[in-house]
Amino acid sequence: MAETTIEAGRVGAKAARPALAALRRDAALHLAVAALLAGGLAAAVAALAPLTAGYPLRVLAPFAVAAALVWHALPAHAAADGTAHTRFGPANRVTLGRLVLVLALAATAGAAPSAALGWGLVVVATVAALLDALDGALARRSGLASPFGARFDMETDALLILVLALLLWQLGRVPAWVLAAGAMRYAFVAAAAAWPWLARPLPPSVRRQAVCVVQIVLLIVALGPIVPPALATALAALGLTLLAWSFAVDVAWLARRRPTPHPEPDARHP
Repeated sequence: MAETTIEAGRVGAKAARPALAALRRDAALHLAVAALLAGGLAAAVAALAPLTAGYPLRVLAPFAVAAALVWHALPAHAAADGTAHTRFGPANRVTLGRLVLVLALAATAGAAPSAALGWGLVVVATVAALLDALDGALARRSGLASPFGARFDMETDALLILVLALLLWQLGRVPAWVLAAGAMRYAFVAAAAAWPWLARPLPPSVRRQAVCVVQIVLLIVALGPIVPPALATALAALGLTLLAWSFAVDVAWLARRRPTPHPEPDARHP
């Protein structure tokens, strides 16, 4: 029986190789197009706005790192739930576009504050947030939903929150504690390295999705040049409170289900 199972696994892995190769070809095309779009967008923004020197490079260098991470994670998409996905898919294409917009936002850090910059940040962040409503529906409609796509979307959301928090602090609109909102996801991942029970899968949650959306909306509104700093601070504080509560609920759920260590048997009483 064991030999049959091992042989079946080998056959399955061999069958998945053509799917992964086709997926990588499709993903390579998407990543190349996204890199060209990122470079073109960065060059256009740099020509139109007085930003820090090397703005295009500040967009493209992080994109190269992100593209490498996406490439490394492709096997999880190629063989998701026993389905051999050979296409990158429209949902991941949208998420990739969102990632480009988020990196374009991040590269503005350090620019001199101005009303034009503030409104530009609000517009780009709003487009990135609105596109988030498309990828899930596209993944289901195309039959290409996968844990890879869900993770890609989640990490893009987390990066958007981090970038928005960083910009709010860097522009002097909210005190440095706003960075906690952006760091929370990454602190959770770091904690899971020390306590593996935190890395267990969480069930889908409307509460988690709603808090993420509210957090992003509040941070975008706080960026608006017409919003007084006191109100921006209050909005950011509300978002941080909701986010901390949501993470606490998830940690408590995982803690209740963490494995209980078995006591070592007493050698004197076999």
